[in-house]
Amino acid sequence: MSRLPRTLFLLLFLLLGGCGYQVGSLMHPQVKTVAVAPVVNETVAYNVAAEMRGLLCECFMTDGSLKLVDEKEADCIVYARVLSIAFSEVNWSTVNDDLFVPNEWRVKMTVEFSVIIPGSAKPLISTRSVTGSAEFQTGPDMYIGRRNGIRQAAYDAAKQLVIAVTEGW
Repeated sequence: MSRLPRTLFLLLFLLLGGCGYQVGSLMHPQVKTVAVAPVVNETVAYNVAAEMRGLLCECFMTDGSLKLVDEKEADCIVYARVLSIAFSEVNWSTVNDDLFVPNEWRVKMTVEFSVIIPGSAKPLISTRSVTGSAEFQTGPDMYIGRRNGIRQAAYDAAKQLVIAVTEGW
């Protein structure tokens, strides 16, 4: 009697194995490596291009679907542009019972990207955009708070961009 449940389980396992489920990368099987071109910053925020490129590289390495290599060796190259960075107040606090000042902010960063196969006229992924966002508190130094908020929004956008490249093409 104990052999029957095991046999049924094995039969069910073998039948479900052919249903098209896949574990691992969803990337095209011929694309195994990626490079990140220098990012273009079209905002007035300082050093965003370098931070965005570094975070994109970090996210590709963490994802592991594609191996990060130099542009000369890559199967595909990601080109990105930071289009906008916008701040809005989220929470206010009072100072001296009559002055309201914002102490928590939201930042949104819009990044446009495309993926090109070197030597190909048609892009692998045509131009798309992702928006990363983060909330941050200003603390005693407004500049440091804004920089940290921008970095968090860039990280959010980089994660979305990597997902779009590895799964959404």
